[in-house]
Amino acid sequence: MTQRSGLALAVLALAVEEPMHPYRMQQLIRERGKDKVVNVGQRSQLYKTIDRLVRDGLLVAAGTERPATRPERTVYAATDAGRDTAVTWTLDMLTAPRHEFGEFTAALAYLPLISAELARDALALRLADRRAERDRLRGELERVRPHLPRLVLVEDEYAVAHLETDVRFLEGLLEDLQTAALPWITTPAGGPS
Repeated sequence: MTQRSGLALAVLALAVEEPMHPYRMQQLIRERGKDKVVNVGQRSQLYKTIDRLVRDGLLVAAGTERPATRPERTVYAATDAGRDTAVTWTLDMLTAPRHEFGEFTAALAYLPLISAELARDALALRLADRRAERDRLRGELERVRPHLPRLVLVEDEYAVAHLETDVRFLEGLLEDLQTAALPWITTPAGGPS
């Protein structure tokens, strides 16, 4: 059984849409803005994912293309099992997501390793980043919303909602640190000097 991942789902969804080569898959993921939710930065990871999907019978090599002045490229298509798996994964990811172990949550769990001052500085930097990302994504959404159906933008709406929650949480946590509403106990490590 192939391990489910966002990248594997994206590859299957594109191959269901139409047979295509990996470079085109990577291009479409970026062009459609799906690289915000699926990591396609490493082409080698894309090829490993395709190899796994082929090995497990979810994709099949459907031929090759050779555009002028370009190397030959293998075109992949989804099998019936691949199409069914993409639907199953989509439903599973919507209804029963895996527990994710985020780095930020882990860092929060070990805040006492650093001083309150370092924590405030680090959290203020994160807050500035989250606000900037929220504002950037809001602006992008407003720019494209008149031209695209909402159905293809729902992950961006979710990302904005997530960022708004992050901003509110960080603002509250920083306020609690500023007012000493959050008592601080530093462990012996105390953070970098």
